[in-house]
Amino acid sequence: MADQQPNQLNIEISEEIAEGVYANLAIITHSHAEFVVDFVNVMPGTPKSKVKSRIILTPQHAKRFMKALVDNVKRFEAANGPIQDIEEIQIPLNFGGPTAQA
Repeated sequence: MADQQPNQLNIEISEEIAEGVYANLAIITHSHAEFVVDFVNVMPGTPKSKVKSRIILTPQHAKRFMKALVDNVKRFEAANGPIQDIEEIQIPLNFGGPTAQA
């Protein structure tokens, strides 16, 4: 381990996680202590969708994630041109279930 640099983090990923999960909707809720991001794959014409992944972050990590995402979008657009916004779609946020609470 002599060639490993200080503060270097070795991260492993399983094959299942490396495949990823497609999502075209993110629902964000928060309390005083945490941010909850639910990733959903909404299919056209389907009245029901399931949360595919849920990520829970502290407020500090949510802000760091936001900054990292903004930075990466800027770098992407610098290399590939502007990302076109799609028309905003009105989706009920409760999806027929209970509303999120903390």
